[in-house]
Amino acid sequence: MRVVAFGYMTWGRRTIEALLDARHEVALIVTHPDSDNAYEKIFNESVAELAADHGIPLLVRDRADDDEVRTAIADARADVMVVSNWRTWLAPEVFSLPRLGTLNVHDALLPAYAGFAPLNWALINDEPEVGVTAHMMNAEFDAGDVVLQRSTPITDDDTIVDLFDRTLAMFGPITVDALELIAQGRTSWTPQDRRAASYFHRRTEEENRIDWTWPPRDVFNLVRAQVDPYPNAYCYRGAERVRITAASLTPDAIGGTPGRIVIRRGTGVVIVAGADARRGRNPGVLVERVRTDDGRDLDATEFFTTMGGYLTSHPTSRPTC
Repeated sequence: MRVVAFGYMTWGRRTIEALLDARHEVALIVTHPDSDNAYEKIFNESVAELAADHGIPLLVRDRADDDEVRTAIADARADVMVVSNWRTWLAPEVFSLPRLGTLNVHDALLPAYAGFAPLNWALINDEPEVGVTAHMMNAEFDAGDVVLQRSTPITDDDTIVDLFDRTLAMFGPITVDALELIAQGRTSWTPQDRRAASYFHRRTEEENRIDWTWPPRDVFNLVRAQVDPYPNAYCYRGAERVRITAASLTPDAIGGTPGRIVIRRGTGVVIVAGADARRGRNPGVLVERVRTDDGRDLDATEFFTTMGGYLTSHPTSRPTC
């Protein structure tokens, strides 16, 4: 089929590569300009370079609401439009231009986790699985009828990078398979249950702050949802920021006050967590690796040379021991 592709970063590039590999004719590519946003610099394989390599006409826009974009799409006379990791709203007068409509590919099991950073949010929220949804675009963000959906389970050994790799591998195949169904003349798809819908905003440094009153598993999930190359989860020892790059849960209960630095275990250090930690029913968080603001990567016992004191969510001038 003849396709107009909207795409950005690695997700967008891999989707367009799959279209080309499947011998679809990509008549026009629209992408965003490079960004200074920390999250948008992580997996930023260039869509613009892909367009140049294949001699495909390219438009670069923050938003696709100007006459030039609409004219270019109309002139492309595409059968369908494919959208992958486009970061701003597309108006109906844009996504309705191709005769068969617009297919959006999103790395979440919609209707849950519409919006931004769905894998990070899902891992933080202890979801049992993540996945990718190919759906027909409508006027509401990530809310159109589902064409195809594929999932992968989350285990305790997974980090955000594992989930990224597995879901990214789904983007190309699910797009090509969905287009095959559309090409067959299918028009009846599965409506999303809007009662189960959720929308999440972009993540910033604030969302990576550790709150030691959270349940220990929530802290563990936050750490593994923000491993490299993502901005790491962090807290403070006194006025010093500490990024936690690896952690696990203890097999036994660790009681006391949230944030207390308790005991060494191997090269790790156990921290008390949970608002109800005084009852001694929660596991502790075993901090295994840390990073300082000057870029040193250390085993936890190299950084925490004495036990006692507290880790906090915000800097404090109080002594830590």
